[in-house]
Amino acid sequence: MTMRNRVTPMGDIVAIPQRGAWLGNRGILHRGTDIVRFHASKLWITCALQFRGWQLQQWHPHHFTVLFFYDEAVTLAAGHRPCALCRRPAYNEFRAALGEPDLHAADLDGRLHAERLYAGTHRRRLHRLPWRELPDGAFVLLDEGPALVAGEALRPWSADGYGGPLTRPTAGAASVVTPPLALAALRGGYPVQLALREPSGQRRPLAQ
Repeated sequence: MTMRNRVTPMGDIVAIPQRGAWLGNRGILHRGTDIVRFHASKLWITCALQFRGWQLQQWHPHHFTVLFFYDEAVTLAAGHRPCALCRRPAYNEFRAALGEPDLHAADLDGRLHAERLYAGTHRRRLHRLPWRELPDGAFVLLDEGPALVAGEALRPWSADGYGGPLTRPTAGAASVVTPPLALAALRGGYPVQLALREPSGQRRPLAQ
């Protein structure tokens, strides 16, 4: 049975069989095996699947809900950031890429929370930015759904992973899913992990 514990680039928690490269934490979101809330605080983190041999139980009462992400670009798009405990080197790299190596976690979380959701709602914030300003690893929202920016191409995301490449526009503005703070880290050289495989065939143009 497929459980509702996978996270999309839009931050939604869904039931799909997609394997996850990363584990996520937004607090206690479940009752039994049902997701009953979207988040529990401003702290949204991305954790390693394994750390110090710790065993995490799925749907454990009074413990945080274990979530999973396809790759790290999806975690950033969803509004999560590297955990300061189990991923301390990545957490430090993220802050260094922002040019703020001493930024406190609470300040980082507060800024990300304001960028990913409209205040007082669960409604996702998008950001209009020129296509030419988007770094590799960012996510945009197309008519068909979210897509990864990968060089001169866009790679649509789905429950099956990344689809074949579309030609990335060179003019105009995109509806950007990845929060501006995470975009700044990507521009600053944060080494995001991507689950990309080499596609076959040529890029096709994005429908206008």
